[in-house]
Amino acid sequence: MIPIGLALVPPGPEASNAIDVLVGQAKAAAAAGLGSVWLGQQYDLDALTALAALAVHVPGVGLGTAVTVTHSRHPITMSSQAQTVQAASGGRLTLGLGVLHRRPVARRFGIDLDGPATYMREYLCALQPLLRDGTVVFEGDMITADTSGFSGHVAGSTPPVVLVAALGTAMLRVAGELADGTVTWMAGPRTIGSHIVPAITAAGGGAAAPQVAVSLPVCVTDHPEEARRRAAAHLACYADLPSYQAMFDQEGAANPAEVAIIGDERHLETQLHRLTDAGATRFIAKPTGITTAAERDRTLQALGGLAG
Repeated sequence: MIPIGLALVPPGPEASNAIDVLVGQAKAAAAAGLGSVWLGQQYDLDALTALAALAVHVPGVGLGTAVTVTHSRHPITMSSQAQTVQAASGGRLTLGLGVLHRRPVARRFGIDLDGPATYMREYLCALQPLLRDGTVVFEGDMITADTSGFSGHVAGSTPPVVLVAALGTAMLRVAGELADGTVTWMAGPRTIGSHIVPAITAAGGGAAAPQVAVSLPVCVTDHPEEARRRAAAHLACYADLPSYQAMFDQEGAANPAEVAIIGDERHLETQLHRLTDAGATRFIAKPTGITTAAERDRTLQALGGLAG
């Protein structure tokens, strides 16, 4: 079975302390036997800073971002923060990077992002030398990064695995050429096997096989129809995004809920084998929003049993 991780759920503002809640979730994942925990970046909790805290409280568990967005951090800043997490964790970070869709970028950051694949290519051309060598001199059409005269290396850090969120052919080409692989969200086994893996492997040009980390909603339950109704409501926003809709079409899914893994323990195991056969190298389970409290506990135990 491929390595299995858990997407953590940052609490809302009503929580007494967000980091305490995440530490509890991470410890539960580790106790269940999962090998990694992952955080996405929103507009509140900072994912990389939180992972540095988790590194101290939850030793031995892999840490990943799925994903942290590039628009709010220049490559020099991203390198500094990622290397700091690496030093704090003893090298357990997988740095998942992604660009937001064009409308959110314009609305939230005031940036008119034209050519996201070109932007990510330049971003990685600036970031990777910093992570690897601690220095960079790069000037592109969209990004400039120059650390001449200063060291960009954080003592105790090692270059992290870098994954790029990629769905389209152009972004998969960037991921295959300049990163260690890709991390996907809402891509089912048919899409992984027929589109994601062939495209990113071809882009790698015969180098080391790319990592393909697959993240999907998961609910282990005896009441799949109820869970699918919850999933349909929770995931409805993805139906309005063209890049995701194209992926659902390729998967043969009428709506986002049909891509989620919903069923009993045997169904979960079967679907994970399908993903493995399609070329996935890691799995990130996300029970958020589609499970009851009892189903979340059952899901965690089922995942841990398969990981073990």
